[in-house]
Amino acid sequence: MTSQQKIAVGFFVVLLGAASLNYIPGVTDADGVAFGVFALDIFDDALHLASAIWALVAGLMSRHAARQFLLIFGTLYFGDGFLGLITGSGYLDFGIFNYGFQNLPFGFKILANLPHIGLGGIALASGMFVGRSR
Repeated sequence: MTSQQKIAVGFFVVLLGAASLNYIPGVTDADGVAFGVFALDIFDDALHLASAIWALVAGLMSRHAARQFLLIFGTLYFGDGFLGLITGSGYLDFGIFNYGFQNLPFGFKILANLPHIGLGGIALASGMFVGRSR
């Protein structure tokens, strides 16, 4: 198994964890807000679960499939986080279409979008640079 395949399988674990946040007692408050920052609904859970399955399948299939997962997933998630940072709404959950621009405190936008920016950035960097021949 190549480094990119291992990273894709690691994304499976992380994304499966994200999909399960609503179902772990004590992680969300009475309003369904995780870590006091973001509310995850069934659509978010389904997106994270589908992404996790994609990561696992790609990681187990081949180096090429894992690299494609890392590049495409990374682009989508990083872009979603960046848009959320700028507008307060992302596109993966259709927030930009449903809610438009939101006037939220910048610090809150950073915390709410950091997971997608971070995961997307790591995936993109891994897809572009890990396992390259020198």
